[in-house]
Amino acid sequence: MAPPTPHISTLPKVAGRGRGVSIWLFGVLAFAMLALVGYFLTFLGGVASGVGLVLALVPLAIVLFGVRLIDRWEPEPKAVVTFALAWGAIAAVGITLLVDLALTEVFGRGELREIASTVIQAPVVEELAKGLGVLLIFLVARRTFDGPVDGVVYGALVGAGFAFTENIQYFAISLIEGGGADLTATFFMRGLLSPFAHAMFTAVTGYGIGLAARRHGTVGAAASAGFVGLLGAIVLHAFWNGSALFGDFFALYVTLQVPLFGAFIFAVIALKREEARLTYDRLSDYAAAGWFTPEEVTMLATRAGRKSGLAWAQTLREDRRPLMRSFIADATALAAVRQRAITGRDALAAHDEQILLQRASATRAALLAY
Repeated sequence: MAPPTPHISTLPKVAGRGRGVSIWLFGVLAFAMLALVGYFLTFLGGVASGVGLVLALVPLAIVLFGVRLIDRWEPEPKAVVTFALAWGAIAAVGITLLVDLALTEVFGRGELREIASTVIQAPVVEELAKGLGVLLIFLVARRTFDGPVDGVVYGALVGAGFAFTENIQYFAISLIEGGGADLTATFFMRGLLSPFAHAMFTAVTGYGIGLAARRHGTVGAAASAGFVGLLGAIVLHAFWNGSALFGDFFALYVTLQVPLFGAFIFAVIALKREEARLTYDRLSDYAAAGWFTPEEVTMLATRAGRKSGLAWAQTLREDRRPLMRSFIADATALAAVRQRAITGRDALAAHDEQILLQRASATRAALLAY
């Protein structure tokens, strides 16, 4: 009689410490969200805010789809993903609004003030507020922050959340001041032509923090590398805003901003290939110790191998693709754990290694059971 196929949920799990976000941080964001909602309803009204909210979901969905493609190799925990979005949409926007109100009280409004706000204040304050969120994720969920790809993902999520709330405001103001025509133009410019702008800017900060996470993992190293990335994000943001203010936006969009976004996509692809290579190398360490076969390493650590493995699992009794997905996910996590152990930045690496090896062995047995 064939041995029973184990349920994935019954297998032991890795240590949760350093892999999530405190409920208290979500609570703080919830209170801040109430204040933000009150601000929108007071100054923009319920109807305009509601229209802006619905339209802002479109570019948000576009960005989240793109981030999902980047994050498919080793998906980040849902709680941390949610926090990244919430920080951008609530905390970073709140910080930006408070600073803007304070500076307006001090310097007033005028043409020169508006120019300085667009080209200097907005890039500096907004990227700093968003970057703080990425650094906070590194501090509270350090064991999910394994390298540059993770940094790009978290940075892009924070940026997506920020753009979502900012778009609500821009769309609502356009509707109030210019009606449907202005709203359509604003939606086309912000929602369709440049949905990835904020995500791309903050991803640069995340890349710096992720690079430090891969190499050192100390708070000081992450803050220093994040600051360098922050400078890059500010420059990109200022260039983006300045092109809209001082030059022919559409000409610069085609000749400079589109190639810039293309370079960003190319860099992300290169980072993902490096991540796959690192997974292959670390799993090869376990293959040398007898935990995996070379064929299994190829199946688990290459995109083509994963596709073939899932196709094979589908042909087995009862369609065992869920088990194969678990096998792939655990092997990828195991490679990340070993990399953290090599750098000496994870005190729980040995514990997680044993759990993941146990899970991989049990899942393999279930896959091969007849």
